[in-house]
Amino acid sequence: METRDNRIRRLIYQSCYTGTRETDLLLGQFANKYLITLEDQQLDEYEALMSQGDQNILTWVRGDSKIPANLDGKVFSLIKDFKTTL
Repeated sequence: METRDNRIRRLIYQSCYTGTRETDLLLGQFANKYLITLEDQQLDEYEALMSQGDQNILTWVRGDSKIPANLDGKVFSLIKDFKTTL
């Protein structure tokens, strides 16, 4: 079983290397700032988002397409709000 610390480290690493530079910067900085503060359920939400691929995440954050309802939760809202601070 993966420990919480290892899970957070893994997710931060994955966030920094998504495949698209813009998404790497957004998610990498977001992960470094917020993942340690998220509850386990929110980490599940983040991981589900990450599994959708960097191109999808980027179009959803930009508002170019609508995010599926099952992924549109607190964590996605945090990411969108974080994007406006960059």
